[in-house]
Amino acid sequence: MKRSSIDRTQGLLFGEDDREAAAEDLVQRLEQLHEIGASLSAERNIERLLETILTAAKTITRADGGTLYRVTEEHTLRFEIVRTSSLEYYLGGTTGHPVPFYPIQLYKDDKPNHNMVAAYAALTGQTVNIADAYTAEGFDFTGTRAFDSKTGYRSKSFLTVPMKNHENEIIGVLQLINATDPKSGEIVSFSPSDQRLAESLASQAAIALTNRMLINQLEQLFESFIKMINSAIDEKSPYTGGHCQRVPELTMMLAEAVNETRDGPLRAFSMTDKDRYELKIAGMLHDCGKVTTPVHVVDKSTKLETIYDRIHLLDTRFEVVRRDFELEMLKDRAALLAQGKRMEAAEVDRRYRTRLRQLDDDRNFLRVCNIGGERMRDEDAERVQRIARQYRWRDVAGHEADFLSDDEIRNLTIRAGTLTEDERRIINHHIVATINMLEALPWPKHLANVPEYAGGHHERMDGKGYPKGLTREQMSVQARCMGIADIFEALTAKDRPYKKGKTLSESLEILGKFRLNGHIDEDLFDVFIRRKVYLRYAEMFLDPEQIDTVDETRIPGYTP
Repeated sequence: MKRSSIDRTQGLLFGEDDREAAAEDLVQRLEQLHEIGASLSAERNIERLLETILTAAKTITRADGGTLYRVTEEHTLRFEIVRTSSLEYYLGGTTGHPVPFYPIQLYKDDKPNHNMVAAYAALTGQTVNIADAYTAEGFDFTGTRAFDSKTGYRSKSFLTVPMKNHENEIIGVLQLINATDPKSGEIVSFSPSDQRLAESLASQAAIALTNRMLINQLEQLFESFIKMINSAIDEKSPYTGGHCQRVPELTMMLAEAVNETRDGPLRAFSMTDKDRYELKIAGMLHDCGKVTTPVHVVDKSTKLETIYDRIHLLDTRFEVVRRDFELEMLKDRAALLAQGKRMEAAEVDRRYRTRLRQLDDDRNFLRVCNIGGERMRDEDAERVQRIARQYRWRDVAGHEADFLSDDEIRNLTIRAGTLTEDERRIINHHIVATINMLEALPWPKHLANVPEYAGGHHERMDGKGYPKGLTREQMSVQARCMGIADIFEALTAKDRPYKKGKTLSESLEILGKFRLNGHIDEDLFDVFIRRKVYLRYAEMFLDPEQIDTVDETRIPGYTP
């Protein structure tokens, strides 16, 4: 038989001596195996899961060293975790020290690589139990001998177990080295019970690892789908795509800061990894309803903009009025000159130039009004009305028409920003659409709060927000965090079509006023300032000229 060193003994699990002690030891190790299986299924992080698998296998078989390999799509075995306790030799996983070894080829020259014991186990699905690598036949242990020579170690007994998942696929190999006798401390062979325990653990581990990988792939697919939605919004409007990225980032920053708070009203708040993932998904989806918002409303950068900026229509009308003034002037002037009234003709010229100056002044005024700003004065709104009444013009059909339509007057007299009340309602409807879309989805238990977190970022602490008019007590901490993040991102955003991004000090002053008038949560606002969340966000997303010096003592509503 080629591999006489492979232990296929099917004899008794224990010798005659110390039968009771051995039975008790096996029971304890079976209990360990049961506990390990439960912990494997609960671990979400792949690297920690791999470490847990190898550590558990070493513990349950009393092995001094071990390696965990994973099968790659390139038909190799990649070193994932390497551990040798007696040498304090730890590579891979969460150690921060990558494994420097080349992957083991499963095939060489298109033939199965049966010379390497780990490759043999992966290819055949058989466990290999070797009493002494230095005397074993049929396998190449050149690399093992080189390692021993370099480190002074003596690799002796090997137990190499394929990791087979529920679909009967080999996804990895678990290799254990140097079983240790619990009494003498001597290096011994891996017993049949060690082998069976390791095989049972490898089977559980393979299933846990496969499940975690499948879950990770589903989560990646889900997140990619969300990013696709946000990309669709971005394609409609380049001004909201960045918003969909930045709000989740700032929300998580603030939530983590609250999680780290050990005093004050929010000291009891804490998040698990599941809570973090749930909030992350909610942040990514908080504006998904904007796919329903007309792009000309989202991107309305001037008051007269619809699909195009109608200020150019006004320019045309001003030119028509200018032409009419000129024709009227030329007629009157020609008539007066024909009558020899040169003084009167000169007066006509003077009045014409005065009217042109007024015309140009009114035209420039409407251009300024069209830009939109923080607040429009009453006298400016009245002047828009006066211009609308003052001028008449003839359209291409020759009909006399109002200089400004009712809709143009309504837009040009918008008090703040560029949106009319109807357009604001359209914009505000995106949150209703978001909630409707999210509540229609069959969320799993660990994501059940996504609609509430995502749908609450336009609510106010005093109950005057929308769409549900919730109060602070009716909202989760996560939803309140997202409300602050949404506002602060909007204040500092430098990619909006209708305004420049504000500086830190300007934004914090406005945010402080929001805290004083019951718009945002006062305790979260305190954490936002005290733990410098605003500054960490600024360093990541703001332009250098926006990051000015902040005097926290002057921020409204904040007590240092």
